[in-house]
Amino acid sequence: MIKASDFGPNFTWGVATAAPQIEGAASQYGKGPSIWDTFASRSGKIKNNHQPDRACDFYHRYREDLALVKLLGFKVFRFSIAWSRILPNGIGATNQQGISFYHQVIDECLALQITPYITLYHWDLPQALENDGGWTSFSINAAFNAFVKLCALEYGDKVKNWLILNEPFGFTSLGYMLGVHAPGKTGLSNFFPAVLHTALAQADGGHILRSEVKNANIGTTYSCSEILPYTQSDNDLLAAKRVDCLMNRLFVEPAQGLGFPTADWEMLEKFQMEYGTWRFNNRMKFDFDFIGLQSYFPLTVKYNPFIPVIQAWEVKAKSRKKPHTAMGWEVNADSFYNIIKQFSSYPQVKNIVITENGAAYRDHLATGNVVDAERIKYFELYLAALLKVKNEGINVTGYMVWTLMDNFEWAEGYNARFGLIHTDFATLKRTIKYSGYWWQEFLRA
Repeated sequence: MIKASDFGPNFTWGVATAAPQIEGAASQYGKGPSIWDTFASRSGKIKNNHQPDRACDFYHRYREDLALVKLLGFKVFRFSIAWSRILPNGIGATNQQGISFYHQVIDECLALQITPYITLYHWDLPQALENDGGWTSFSINAAFNAFVKLCALEYGDKVKNWLILNEPFGFTSLGYMLGVHAPGKTGLSNFFPAVLHTALAQADGGHILRSEVKNANIGTTYSCSEILPYTQSDNDLLAAKRVDCLMNRLFVEPAQGLGFPTADWEMLEKFQMEYGTWRFNNRMKFDFDFIGLQSYFPLTVKYNPFIPVIQAWEVKAKSRKKPHTAMGWEVNADSFYNIIKQFSSYPQVKNIVITENGAAYRDHLATGNVVDAERIKYFELYLAALLKVKNEGINVTGYMVWTLMDNFEWAEGYNARFGLIHTDFATLKRTIKYSGYWWQEFLRA
């Protein structure tokens, strides 16, 4: 049985959250609407038409929730700044109530000897900026840079650990190509400019923090999955390579100074020719102190000529009779090990932190307890893989659980439960699950 001490005394353990998923108070205290407020208000976009307006009410209950972080034994609390809470229109006039709120959260963390990690952008673009094109518009970069500078000046004397973007491929593909996440745009004509402006933002944000925050520890996060071909046929192997270019390489390589991976897929070569991305190669580069990896499952793909552009589709874990979570995501700790190794192979990557990992299951409520043995087994498998990769000399220095408590899980609404703490969304009562107590014991050992 592994224990936290096996990872060494300087390894950091934390929980990760995001403002639109937990805060609530979506239209209160001067906050402007975000794209997720707007998207969720459209009928049928979120399962069961769930809304993020109250979420977990962290805005009013942050002291209670941070006390739970402390009780479970975590030393790091990762949270995000809601851009439209401090800048209701995305630019221009600030909202002092919003600025003060995050000071209060930070001060409470420090009082509890919990290290705050701030994510600057966790998907909730101010709707006012989306009205002008959002991430498809070149003007977004000036607005983002002003937002980053405001956060640095306000909180940089107290917060030294920063993440620029959360899962850039996630929000550009789901929100600007497939349309299943906010703001609901579709097509390559939206996706390509969003990708370019996002790649610029991750480097610009890093440079601003470096200049404004003394002794800053600066990272950004990438969603990633080992991409496995369904068969060893040439078509399936090439399909897997295309998916890997998009899911795993599209944003980390520009940050490394390598530009977009155009040589391995002609569609990205077309992107480069149409948008002249080579002109921005130097600006897209930033020497991050660490990169955050957020990996939950591998992806097995098969060639499908009827799928536009990518010509690949996922072969679901269930159809392959593989163990999977309530989300249908394959449970495969070996792939978790492999994807960490893949990212560590970039010479410029100095330090890796697992900034999200976890699993959604259908928890069982019994006599006031929340039984989630499957989640505990998931953590045991994935942490063993993490220890293996660390013992092989890969510089992995931290791990953050997704997530502290059940919350608003984007298009899944309140149906998908990832938390170590059960949230009753009718009463907002918090109940520590068996997995939360498991972590408490793990971190003591």
